[in-house]
Amino acid sequence: MKKNRLFTSVLAIAMFLIAIIVIVIIVGLCRTGREETIEGQAETTDYRLSSKVPSRVLEIRVKEGDYVHRGDTLVVLEAPDIEAKLSQANAAYEAAKAMEDKVYSGARTEDIQAAYEMWQKAKAAVEVTEKTYNRVERLFESGVMAEQKRDEAKAQHDAAKATEKAAKAKYDMAVNGARKEEKSMAQAQAQRAQGAVAEVNSYIKETVLTATADGQITEIFPEVGELVGTGAPIMNVSVVSDIWFTFNIREDKLKGYSIGTQAEVYVPAVDKTFPVRITLMKDVGSFAIWKATKALDDLDLKTFEVQAHPLQPIEGIMSGMSAVLKHSSTSKNDTHKNNSK
Repeated sequence: MKKNRLFTSVLAIAMFLIAIIVIVIIVGLCRTGREETIEGQAETTDYRLSSKVPSRVLEIRVKEGDYVHRGDTLVVLEAPDIEAKLSQANAAYEAAKAMEDKVYSGARTEDIQAAYEMWQKAKAAVEVTEKTYNRVERLFESGVMAEQKRDEAKAQHDAAKATEKAAKAKYDMAVNGARKEEKSMAQAQAQRAQGAVAEVNSYIKETVLTATADGQITEIFPEVGELVGTGAPIMNVSVVSDIWFTFNIREDKLKGYSIGTQAEVYVPAVDKTFPVRITLMKDVGSFAIWKATKALDDLDLKTFEVQAHPLQPIEGIMSGMSAVLKHSSTSKNDTHKNNSK
C-alpha cells in the first residue's frame, strides 16, 4: 500500500516537472519567433539665440511653446555701452572725413596769401643777411673785423636761407595741394573710421534678435531685466518641420537595415506609423559595447546609432517622443519572396 502511494507521488511530481519543462520550451519558442522591439525617439534640429554683446533683456515677445516664423522679433536687448561707442565712432568719422575733405580741396585763398607773405619775408631776410655777411667778410679780409664776427654773420645768413627754403615749400604746398601720399593717408583714416561706425552699428542690430527659421520656442533662459553676457544663451528654437528618428541598435539586431533601407516607425504618442528611410548608421563608441561571456564563445557586440528620416512631411511629432522601428511591409514581402525562391 505504502509502495503504491510512493509510486503515485513520484509519478505526480515527475508529471509536474515535465509539464513545467514543456511550458518553458513553448514560451521560449514563442519568444524566439517574435521580433524584438527596437525603441528610439524623435529628434528635431534646434538652434539657439544668444547675445553678441553684454546687454540687458528689455523685452521678450514670445513664451515657451509659441510657434514662430522666420524674421519674427523674439527678443529686444538694451546695450548702453554700445550706443556710447556708436557716438564716439561717429565723431571720429566726422573728424577724419573733414581732414580728408581739407586735403583734397586744398588750402583756402587766405592760407595761400599768408604762406606767400611768409616766403617773401624770408626772402628779404636772406638778402639782408647776405649783404651783412659780405660786408663783414671784406672787413675780416682787411684785418679790421674779428673772425668770430665773420662766423656769426655767416651763421645768420645760412639760417635765413634755410628759413626761406621752408617758407617756399610751405607756399608751394598751399598752392599745389597735398601730396599723393598725404591724400592716401587721409582717405585711409576716413575709411577706417567709417568701418568702426559700421562695426558698432552691426552690434546695435544684434540687440534685436529674430527667428532665423520657422519653429517652436522650447526653452527661454533669462527673465526681462536680467543682464546677459556675450554669447550667453537666451532661448532655444526647435525646427519642428525637420524631424527624424534616432535608434541605438546592437549590431546583431541590424539584419535587414542598411543606409537607404525603407522601414516604418510607430509613434505611440500619436498612434500612427510613418514610412522612413535609413540615412545614417554609425558606431556610438566603445562605451556602448555589449560584453560577451567568453565561456560561451560569444563576441563583443557594438551598438550603432541609426537615423531614419520620414519619406514625407509629418506633423504632430515633437522632439523626445518615443518611437518604435519596424521593418516595412514591403521589405518583409520581398524577404518572403526571396526565401521562397
